[in-house]
Amino acid sequence: MSGIKLIADCGATKGEWCLINGEKKKTIITQGISPYFLTTEQITILLEKELKSKLKNVSINEVFYYGTGCANPVNAKSVKKALSKVFSIAKVDVTHDLMAAARALCGKEKGIACILGTGSNSCYYDGKKIVKNSPGLGYVLGDEGSGAYLGKKVLQYYLYGTFDYELRGRFDLTYTTNTAEILENVYKKPLPNRYLAGFAKFLAENRGHYMIENIIEDGLNDFFFNHLCKYRETWTLPIHFAGSIAFGFKDIVQQLCNSYEFEMGKVMKNPMEGLIAYHS
Repeated sequence: MSGIKLIADCGATKGEWCLINGEKKKTIITQGISPYFLTTEQITILLEKELKSKLKNVSINEVFYYGTGCANPVNAKSVKKALSKVFSIAKVDVTHDLMAAARALCGKEKGIACILGTGSNSCYYDGKKIVKNSPGLGYVLGDEGSGAYLGKKVLQYYLYGTFDYELRGRFDLTYTTNTAEILENVYKKPLPNRYLAGFAKFLAENRGHYMIENIIEDGLNDFFFNHLCKYRETWTLPIHFAGSIAFGFKDIVQQLCNSYEFEMGKVMKNPMEGLIAYHS
C-alpha cells in the first residue's frame, strides 16, 4: 500500500513521529505514551493535541506504531483504538518497542537487539520475527541497565549517604530536592520510571569519578549477566543496541562486550532512522 505513512517510536518519556510523503519527511516530537499509565481516552486526547494539530490537512494512509508496553495485547489494543479514532481512514499497525529495535538495528538479518533507554529489553531476532525474549519485568523488578535502573542507584547512593562530600555537593547543586520529595515522586506520583530515569543524567555529567563509573559499569553489567548471557546466539551473532543509555555510555557497553567476548554491532540513540529504511 503506497501513500502517506506515519511511523511512531514511542517510549515512556518521549514519542518521535515521522511523516513520510514520497521523498518528504517531517518529524514531530510528543510526550511519551505508556499504556500502563494512560487510558485510551487520555492517549486519544494526547494524540489530538500534540500530534494531529501539527498534521493539518494531511490524510494518513498507514500508521506503523512501535511503543513501550505494547507487547501486552490489552495495551496494544488500547493504543490501536486511540490511533484509529484520531486517524480514521488509516490502516493502523501497533507493535512493541522491541520490534522497533529489532527491525531498525538488524533490518532483515539475524542478530541480538537490545534496548537501553528509560527501560531495558532484549531479544534474538531471526531477520523476520522475534524468536526469543528475555523477560522484561519493568522498573520495579527488572529493567537492568536502563535509565530508571541507573537513576534508582543514583538516588540510593544519595539517600543512603554513600556519595562522598564532592558528589553530594554536586547532586545538591543539580537538583534542589529532599528525601520527602524524592519518595513522594517515586511512590505517589504518576510515571515514577520517567522520574527515576531523569537521574541517569547525573551519571553522564559526572563521568570520571570512581563512584559514578562503578554505578554505570555495575548497572550495565547486570543487564549483560541477567539477559544477554541467557541467549545461546549471543556468542555467534552481533549484539546491537538502541536507546539513550546505550548511546550515552557506548564506551562501557563496548568494554563489557569485549570482556564477555561478544561482537558489538550497531549502537543507535533511537531507532527511527532504521525504521524509515525498513518501511521504505
